[in-house]
Amino acid sequence: MTTLENRPKTALLVIDVQNGTVSAAHDRDAVVATIASLVERARAAGTEVVWVQHNDAELVAGTEAWDYVPELVRRASEPLVQKAYGDSFEETDLESVLAARGVGRVVVTGAQTDVCVRSTLHGAIVRGYDVTLVTDAHTTEDLSAYGAPPPAQVIAHTNLYWKFHQAPGREALALAAAEVDFADKPA
Repeated sequence: MTTLENRPKTALLVIDVQNGTVSAAHDRDAVVATIASLVERARAAGTEVVWVQHNDAELVAGTEAWDYVPELVRRASEPLVQKAYGDSFEETDLESVLAARGVGRVVVTGAQTDVCVRSTLHGAIVRGYDVTLVTDAHTTEDLSAYGAPPPAQVIAHTNLYWKFHQAPGREALALAAAEVDFADKPA
């Protein structure tokens, strides 16, 4: 259903599951394990796995905080997109990486729910992609001291509103990891 022509393939996006991003994240171990399982399933299905890595003053390239968590290991053949903004498409090569691989559907996982995950969901759908949010494969830290709801509520709200998101000619889904199908869509 993507509005992107000749893009029947699917890609799993693993967004910012870096040491400094998820060290204090809600349900960190379970979410990372779920993402690891999705990575293995995607690889087994021949689905592209695309890694996104944030860079800023707290996540400085080459530092331990910047590195991906040790439970998730990128293969050399899998693209790595560097970013500086919440939306993984903003001033990055993500669009060209996906276009070169014929991807019109992205399956979104990662951190942080309320910043980079949400921004990328919207960035993808406005660019014409079908977008699946994996409801049990994203997380955030507790920012309630700053007025945000507790992390479990942030995650639940994101899952709820994405489940009902709509865009003409595109599909927005919110599925648990066990429900994700990596099969490519007909062109």
